[in-house]
Amino acid sequence: MLSLGANLGDRLAALRTAVALLAGSVTVDAVSPVYETAPVGGPDQPDYLNAVVLVTTSLPPPALLALAHAVESAAGRERAERWGPRTLDVDVIAYDDLVSDEPALTLPHPRAHERAFVLRPWLDVDPAAALPGRGPVAALLAAAGGEVRRRDDLAVPA
Repeated sequence: MLSLGANLGDRLAALRTAVALLAGSVTVDAVSPVYETAPVGGPDQPDYLNAVVLVTTSLPPPALLALAHAVESAAGRERAERWGPRTLDVDVIAYDDLVSDEPALTLPHPRAHERAFVLRPWLDVDPAAALPGRGPVAALLAAAGGEVRRRDDLAVPA
């Protein structure tokens, strides 16, 4: 499962571009509704648009992460400041039931269980979702807090 976020430039176009680019290398099974959220951590910055994408792939996790970084680069992402504003962020949240603490790619994502902007859209596309090692996404969302505003006026086609 991949999480998408953008808070600079044409945010919706960035999410749409990400899905289109991902679809060139993986099977996109579902794309969540779009949510608008305040930034978490980092400097003062604009609100994000967020979505999640369920994918099927034979790529191993490091190759999926490399694809995520390539998609970010195609959207003009620059890694100037940790948790700073960005044109596009693509995170690998979970890969099947894999649990790994490799420095280059920790799975599941180490903060996913506390991020409503990941959990809420994930629950929309997979009501039975569970985060490996953490439990059902519905229960994690109830504990996560943080306001997420569903934007039914915006959509990212699958």
